[in-house]
Amino acid sequence: MTKARTSLISIEATPYYHCVSRCVRRSFLCGYDEQAQQSYEHRREWIEKRLLALAGAFCIDVCAYAVMSNHYHVVLHINAEKAKALSNIEVVERWLAFHHGPVLIRRFIQGDKLSEAEIERCNEIIEVWRQRLVSISWFMRLINQHIASEANREDNCTGHFWEGRFKSQALLDEKAVAAAMAYVDLNPVRAAIAETPESSDYTSVKARIDAIESNKTSPQGLFPFAGNPREKMPDGIPFRLMDYLALVDWTGRQVRDDKRGHIDNTSPPLLERLGFDAKSWLATCTQIEQGGIVGSETAIKAALPHLQRKRFCGFRLANR
Repeated sequence: MTKARTSLISIEATPYYHCVSRCVRRSFLCGYDEQAQQSYEHRREWIEKRLLALAGAFCIDVCAYAVMSNHYHVVLHINAEKAKALSNIEVVERWLAFHHGPVLIRRFIQGDKLSEAEIERCNEIIEVWRQRLVSISWFMRLINQHIASEANREDNCTGHFWEGRFKSQALLDEKAVAAAMAYVDLNPVRAAIAETPESSDYTSVKARIDAIESNKTSPQGLFPFAGNPREKMPDGIPFRLMDYLALVDWTGRQVRDDKRGHIDNTSPPLLERLGFDAKSWLATCTQIEQGGIVGSETAIKAALPHLQRKRFCGFRLANR
């Protein structure tokens, strides 16, 4: 049975979520359709550009993404503090980057003289928009509506392009975030359409590796890595970038059907810090889409009230 979004997404439970949206048609979202003898590969770029453009307007950070042939994955971080710090003008500018605003708001932006009632109405509209800038539902809607419209125009047809709703998983702790990001970044490797993470086109891991090779600190539009947790922690993913890349590379060598081989003792140190052993990590990285909540048993118990759930459920990761 379909669950209400309030039982799936709650900033009080966690700011991190893994989302998946799948194409409803038999024809491809991207890639090459053998039956139709037509390539839709260019649509991968549509999704990547739209995703990163929306990340620049919304107060939602993109931690990881992968665009596949009939679906795409994203790991998102809701940046509520950033939204609270925005001025009214900044909220309007961000929202109007992807929408047409009412005449009253345009007058407000232009500095026209407004009555007290008009100013109050403007403030009400802006606060609604501020809340939408941290809404994953609105974020995913603006990706999917745009892609569906472009694809329908290209295919010269109408109707649904995506499944009715995107799937979301609450990532309750560092272990869940690391596992979901690795799972997403390694999707092309697991699907045997890429040999290595650095050759996995339209993924966040490739974008991060390309940025390193171009002497950039972080690719535009992606949430940066902030290093290991510490006092006065800057905004960012709570790992070191190079540790994460080493973990993804090592994991990719194990999860490929043709490259399982022997798991040696050179597993990356990030596994140890997160409390994983090699076997449980690999199991997690191939099964993480199960359930709507991912985290340790302790984290899941703490999150249930915020997600308006009573029954203990979700994909459980071992406590440290």
